[in-house]
Amino acid sequence: MISVLVVEDEKITAEANRLYVERVPGFEVAGVVRSGGEALRFLRRQPVDLILLDLFLPDMHGLDLCRAVRGAGILCDVIAITSARDLSVVREAVSVGVAHYLLKPYTFAAFSEKLRHYARFRDSVDASGEASGQEEVDNALAALRAPAQPRLPKGMTPVTMAAIMHELTKAPEGVSAYTVGVSIGVARVTARRYLEHLTETGVAQRVPQYGSVGRPELLYRLI
Repeated sequence: MISVLVVEDEKITAEANRLYVERVPGFEVAGVVRSGGEALRFLRRQPVDLILLDLFLPDMHGLDLCRAVRGAGILCDVIAITSARDLSVVREAVSVGVAHYLLKPYTFAAFSEKLRHYARFRDSVDASGEASGQEEVDNALAALRAPAQPRLPKGMTPVTMAAIMHELTKAPEGVSAYTVGVSIGVARVTARRYLEHLTETGVAQRVPQYGSVGRPELLYRLI
C-alpha cells in the first residue's frame, strides 16, 4: 500500500481528500494535518510515501514545507493540490520536487487519475535492478505524465462539478438530484444534468430507491 499524508488546513477539503484517497485501490491515509509544522512533526515520527499538499498553509507556504522536508532528509513524493495558477509557482514547485500539480476545484476522476499515474511510476522505479536503457528510464518518467482532462460539456462549469462531487462524497449510499440541488443552490434539473454526465462517464451510478407507494426515487452515488 502507498501511504499518504494529507496536508490541508480547510477541514471540509481535508476530509474530502481523505475520502478520495481511501477510494483509490492501493492507497491508504496515514494521517491528516492542518499546517506545515504539524506535517514536519508527523513525518519525523512516521515516514510516508506521498504527501498531498495544499500550498497555502496557515504557518508557511507549501513549497517551503517541501524544502524543509528535503532539508530534514525525509524521502517522500509530493502532489500539490492547490488553487495557485501562477506558472512561476508551478515552475518553483517542480524545482523542489513536486511530482504532480492538481488545480482546485477538481473531480474525483481527476484526483484518482493523478494517484494512478503516481502508482504506475512507483511500480516502474521500484523494480529491482538497473534500467536496461534510456527507453526504460523514459517509460518510468512518462508514467507521471497524465493526459489532459477532457472538457466538460457545454454549459457545465468545474466549480459546480466540484460542488456536486463533494455532495456525492458525503453520501456514499446515494443522493437525489433534488437534494444535491438544494445543497449547492442550483435547480434540480441542473443537478440531474451533472449527475447524469458523471453516470455516463463511469464516475457515478444510478440507484433506484423503492418506497411503499409510487415510482422509485432515483439516487446517484459514486462508483
